[in-house]
Amino acid sequence: MAYVNLYLEKRSPLAVVTLNRPQVLNAVDMETLDELDRAFGELAMDAAVRVILLRGTGERAFAAGADIKELAALKSGDGQAFALRGQAVLRCIETLGKPVIACIRGYALGGGCELAMACTLRLAAEDAQLGQPEVKLGLMAGYGGTQRLPRLVGRGAGLKMLLTGATVGAAEALRLGLVDEVVPPERLMERAEALAREIAANAPLAIKETLLAVNEGIDLPLDLALLREAMRFGHVCGTADQAEGAAAFLEKRAPVWKGQ
Repeated sequence: MAYVNLYLEKRSPLAVVTLNRPQVLNAVDMETLDELDRAFGELAMDAAVRVILLRGTGERAFAAGADIKELAALKSGDGQAFALRGQAVLRCIETLGKPVIACIRGYALGGGCELAMACTLRLAAEDAQLGQPEVKLGLMAGYGGTQRLPRLVGRGAGLKMLLTGATVGAAEALRLGLVDEVVPPERLMERAEALAREIAANAPLAIKETLLAVNEGIDLPLDLALLREAMRFGHVCGTADQAEGAAAFLEKRAPVWKGQ
């Protein structure tokens, strides 16, 4: 089925998902969430896609938030289901088993910031503005912002952003650890693609197991997290890719991964 609110482009070993609602600064409504869910489900099943780039159409916004018209219509009985739906889609992106790189130009606010935080890595153009301004609308972050933001930047810095609703520029976001790199706007996609190809050059099973080990272990006590790491390490031992990696190293050639 075709997508209405986003573009999906596959350029093996990469894929690019582009939010395409420029008339509302790529705000994420329920229809867009459904399409994101479908697109990332498709990409999860495509072995030719190793890394995914997520961006917004135009220069003004990655995603300016959730759709205000939908938020304004919410009643108390609807809010929990609304939040749970958004959380489920973002959690799918976060646990996809393939790296997802958010490419942020302009505004990434509210649900847009939450979407970026669910990605594996965040690259920001120098003009990026990130924040969780929901309290200014009488709301609170509901797509994971109260949980992911403090985990990324620390409890105090996270609470300061969540309680004031303030936005931060790219340089401050980098200092806080909210984004991983800042580049000139004209170089954003070039840098993102280079990073994606650097990751995609490595063994796909090893990438998947590394992501799982980090996601599973980050909130566990260290001893339990180390057991998870050992289990994931065991999964990659004896695979065809492990044998190929060793052979390629000894033969001084580039490996040819099979994802097996």
